[in-house]
Amino acid sequence: MAPKYRLSFEKDIYDLEDLLAKLEASSNGHVGASDEMRRIRRELINLKRKIYNNLTPWQTVEVSRHPERPQLLDYIDLIFDEFVELHGDRAFGDDRAIRCGFARLGDFRIVLIGHHKGHNLKERNECHYGCAHPEGYRKALNRMRLAAKYRLPVICLIDTPGAFPGIGAEERGQAQLIATSLFEMSRMPTPIVCVVIGEGGSGGALGIGVGDRVSMLEHAYYSVISPEGCAGILWKVATEETKPKAADALKLTARDLFRLRVIDDIVPEPLGGAHRDQREMGNTLKAYLLRYLRDLRNVTVADLLEQRYQKFRRMGVFFEGPSEQLPGSPAATV
Repeated sequence: MAPKYRLSFEKDIYDLEDLLAKLEASSNGHVGASDEMRRIRRELINLKRKIYNNLTPWQTVEVSRHPERPQLLDYIDLIFDEFVELHGDRAFGDDRAIRCGFARLGDFRIVLIGHHKGHNLKERNECHYGCAHPEGYRKALNRMRLAAKYRLPVICLIDTPGAFPGIGAEERGQAQLIATSLFEMSRMPTPIVCVVIGEGGSGGALGIGVGDRVSMLEHAYYSVISPEGCAGILWKVATEETKPKAADALKLTARDLFRLRVIDDIVPEPLGGAHRDQREMGNTLKAYLLRYLRDLRNVTVADLLEQRYQKFRRMGVFFEGPSEQLPGSPAATV
């Protein structure tokens, strides 16, 4: 079924889908109509493949924000069993932008943590559009410690434009909580798997993004800042001209980040994006998560922490070259 929300660059796809729907409604089993429908279906598949294999970075951002794209609670229904939500941070409140709980994935008992944006206006307001407050990160960190205590692996599903930017969040130590999360996750003595399922914006994503396996869905993005925020800084205004420029400069797509070794895997999406077939997307994500958990199951804690440390140490590209040196100083790295 075609999505209700339509992306601008998919106009040709929608036109073919509308034509196909009209033919299916009026065919009445006519042989000629059946041949025409088969031809249009083939053309539709080829068109989707052509468009989605050549998305610009800004178009990727648009796909990652699609209102019908599966979110955390959708994946809980699709691939996890026996989910029991755990509320509150034992200090301030229960942030609804980050959900945590025990769950079962295949044969594995796990602790699941993730952002949830909401599907309708009421739910989005409750979840702050997926922008977590300090109490959300404190809640997540407490659940990770609980997972480590009972030797349960942690799965983090990331989908946020960024941490909540309000004054109250800053007053309650937003930056400090995110920094603490990065520090604690880097040495948490249990396997951690992180997947960016939609938006991966700034410190809001990094706050639950340090793990032994870090992956992205094919049409998700992961960036130090949103394209709008980057455009606002560089060009003083975020317009239809500056946002695509910023998105291109940020190298935020899964292909870019895989090439730069920031992520370990690109999880393929159904043809036309995850919003076109949520069940298929759920099955694919489940297979990847199970593979990661099996790979990490028998790794000792000492090896796990060392491999995690080395994984993040290897990120980035460095160039060595001649530089001015003081007499007797070691060679500098530029």
